[in-house]
Amino acid sequence: MRIGVIGTGRIGTIHANTLSRHREVGSLILTDANRERAQELAQRLGETAAPGVDEIFRWGVDAVVITAATSAHADLIGRAARSGLPVFCEKPIALDLPGTLQAIAEVETAGTVLQMGFQRRFDAGYAGAREAVRSGRLGRLHTVRALTSDQAPPPAAYLPLSGGLYRDTLIHDFDVLRWVTGHEVADVYAAGSDAGPAMFRQAGDIDTAAAVLTLDDGTLATATATRLNGAGYDVRMELAGELDQIVVGLDDRTPIASTEPTGPPAADKPWTGFLERFGPAYEAELSAFIEVVRGERANPCDGREALQSLRIADACDLSRRERRPVRLAEIPGGAASTTV
Repeated sequence: MRIGVIGTGRIGTIHANTLSRHREVGSLILTDANRERAQELAQRLGETAAPGVDEIFRWGVDAVVITAATSAHADLIGRAARSGLPVFCEKPIALDLPGTLQAIAEVETAGTVLQMGFQRRFDAGYAGAREAVRSGRLGRLHTVRALTSDQAPPPAAYLPLSGGLYRDTLIHDFDVLRWVTGHEVADVYAAGSDAGPAMFRQAGDIDTAAAVLTLDDGTLATATATRLNGAGYDVRMELAGELDQIVVGLDDRTPIASTEPTGPPAADKPWTGFLERFGPAYEAELSAFIEVVRGERANPCDGREALQSLRIADACDLSRRERRPVRLAEIPGGAASTTV
C-alpha cells in the first residue's frame, strides 16, 4: 500500500513514522508547505518527498493522510474524494459548518472513505469506560465530568487559526462523550474566561472554558478546558451511575496532588502533552484506517461523527457569547445522528 501524507509538522511526523513502520504499508510520499521539512523527514524514514500536493495525486497513491493546516483540510478532503481515494484527516474537517458539510457531501457523493482523527476513541481508558457504560455496570448513568487541561498554551500565532478553545480542544471531549455514552447532546450552557495572558484576548479567544451539557436521556455532563495547567497535561473523564463510578485518565502520571493526609503522592513524572499521553492511541487509529482501506473493518469515525462534535462546539461558543442555554436543534447539520 502506498500512502500520501500531506503535512509533516508535529503530528504529521508522528503519523509518518507510524505508517513507515506498518507491515501493510509499502511506501510513503510526503509533502509539506515547507519543502525542506518534508525532504528531511523523507530522508530520515527512507521514503519519498514530493514537491507539492499535486504530485501526491499525480504520482499515484492508495490512500491519503491529511495533517496539513486546518484551513486546507476541507479542500484536500474534496480533492481526494474526487480522485476516489480514502482519506484519514486530523480533526477538524473545517472550522465552520458550511465547509464541513460541503466536504462531507463530496465524500458521500464519491462513495469514498473519510476517517477522522479523534484518537481518544482508541485509548484503552476510554474504551474501558465505554464498555462499562454499555454493559450496565454503572447502572443508570447520571453524571459525567470531562476535562482537558494543557500544561502550556500554544504559540500566539496559532490562536487565531485554531477555531477557539471549544473547537480546538473541547471538541475531543464532546466526541468521546458521545462515543462513550451512546447518547446525543440535547442542549448546552457554556462560559469562558480570557483573564490569562493578553494573547488570548488579542486573538478573540479564551484560555479557560466550562460547559454544562444535557444528554438526550437526561444525563448531565460537564466539560472544562484550560490552556494554563502548569502542573502538567491532564485529560480525564469521570462517569457516575447509580451502581458504580469510574474514571479515565487517573494513573501515576496524572498531574494532580491530594491534600488529604493519606492521599496518593503527586506524580513524579506528570504527562506533558497529548502526543505523549495518547501515543498508543495515535498508532491504533492509523492501524484502523489501514484496515478500513483494506476492507477489513467498518469506518470507526466518519465525517458525520466529526460534524456532531463541531455542532456541540458551535453551540457552546454561541452560548458563551449570548450568555444563554442553546439547544443543539438550533445548530444546522443535525439531521443525521450516527452515535453508536
